[in-house]
Amino acid sequence: MTQQDRQRIATGLADGLSYTEIARRLDRPTSTISREIGRNGGPGGYRPQQAHRATAQRARRGTPAPPRAAGPPGGTTGEGIIEMAVRAGLPRMTARVHVDLLLSEDGRRTAAELTRRLEVSPASVSVAVNYLVQQGYVRRERDPRRRRDV
Repeated sequence: MTQQDRQRIATGLADGLSYTEIARRLDRPTSTISREIGRNGGPGGYRPQQAHRATAQRARRGTPAPPRAAGPPGGTTGEGIIEMAVRAGLPRMTARVHVDLLLSEDGRRTAAELTRRLEVSPASVSVAVNYLVQQGYVRRERDPRRRRDV
């Protein structure tokens, strides 16, 4: 949105026009006008110059990076390995499960451990493990002490 557009919004507000009418005159969606006014002082406090400066400042600030999931000790999360596996054709969830197994100390995890570590549903882990077993990447073993598959 240009500074001239913002000036026209201020003029429209001063003339008592509705957001819909202002949007129509600027050939913009009504939601754009509503958001612009709402984040820059509201209908009674909208100042076009301040709005323009604030928008420029928000644009410079950029989008914050998403929070990183906690990975194994030492900070290696295997994200690069996962991306390579996905590019090679492995489903993302399957790649995550496989890399988590590879990065474990003894190469063994229960489905419950995988579910908790990867923060996904048990069904997702089950499908991924079944795929890995089918392809020969991992094998299931019975833990006689805990009556669980590992």
